[in-house]
Amino acid sequence: MTQETVFARMKRVAAEATPKAFKTILWIFRITAIVSFVMFVLRALGILNWISVAVSPVFLYFGLPGEASLAYVSGYFINVYSCVAALSTLELSVREVTILGTMTLAAHAMILESAVQHKTGTSRAYCYIIRTLASLALGILLNLILPGRPHYVANLTPLADVPFFQLQPDIQGLFVSWLLSLLKLGAWMLCIIWLLNIVQRELYEFGLMEKISKVFRPLLAVFGLPASTSFLWIVANLVGLSYGSAAIMDEMERNTINRRDIDLLNTHIGISHSNLEDLSILAACGGIWYIILLSRWAMVTVLVWCLKLYYRIRASR
Repeated sequence: MTQETVFARMKRVAAEATPKAFKTILWIFRITAIVSFVMFVLRALGILNWISVAVSPVFLYFGLPGEASLAYVSGYFINVYSCVAALSTLELSVREVTILGTMTLAAHAMILESAVQHKTGTSRAYCYIIRTLASLALGILLNLILPGRPHYVANLTPLADVPFFQLQPDIQGLFVSWLLSLLKLGAWMLCIIWLLNIVQRELYEFGLMEKISKVFRPLLAVFGLPASTSFLWIVANLVGLSYGSAAIMDEMERNTINRRDIDLLNTHIGISHSNLEDLSILAACGGIWYIILLSRWAMVTVLVWCLKLYYRIRASR
C-alpha cells in the first residue's frame, strides 16, 4: 500500500465524517446554550442561590457545608467547570473536595448528557434517576467511610432569610462572562467532537478497532461490559459524553451493539466518565483523585452486574 493510497483513504474518511459531526455539534451546542442561559437567568435573578440554600440541609448527610450546595447544583445542571468556579470561592478540606468532586462527576451536565444517552436508546428518565441516586449514595457512603467525619455542619443559612427573587448586581458582567464561556465551550466542541469522529472512522477504516477491543476486554469483563463497547468506553473516559457525542451516535448507527448492552454501557459511563480532564481539575482543587475514580468504578460495577442479573431473571421467566 503506497503512502498516496493511505492519505487518500484518510482524506475520504474525513470528508465522510464531517457532515454528521457538524450536525451533532450544532445539536449539542444548541442544548448547551439553552441550559446555560437558563442557569445564567436563575443566577442573575438570585433564584439559583435560593435553590442552593433550600437543598443545603441535605448536605449534612454528605459531610459538606451548606454553601457547597451551590457548587453541586451548578455542576449538576451545567458542567464540572461551573462546579469548580463555585468551589474556588469556598474553603473546603481535602475530604470535602473529594466527596463533592465524586458526587459532581457522577452527576454533572445532567440535561445535556442525558439527552446524548437518550439518543443512543436509553431512557432519559433512567439516566436522570440512576445518575442522581448514585451521586447521592456516593456522597453518603464516602462520608461514612472516609476518616475525619464531622459530627455536624454549622452555619446553615435559614431559607426564610434568603429572598426567592433578588436581582444581582453587575448583570452585564455576568452576561458577558456567560457569553464568553459559551463561545469558548463551542470552540472546544467544534474541534474535539469533529476530530474525535474522524479518528473513530479512521480506526474502522484501517482495522484498528478490533485490536483496541482486545486490549480492554479483560477490564470491561470485570465491569460487566461486552467487548463491543470498548471504543465507546474509551471515548467516554477520555473526553466525556458531550465531546464524545458524535462518536457515540455514529457507533450506534453501525448497529454493532444491542439495546441491552447499550443500557449496560450507559449505566457505567453515565456515572463514570471524563476521567482525564475533569478528574485532573478536581484533583488540582484538592480532591484525592484515586478515591474519586475508584469509588465511582465500584459503584458502576455493582450497578451493571445488578442490571445484568435483572436481565437474566426476566429472560428466564
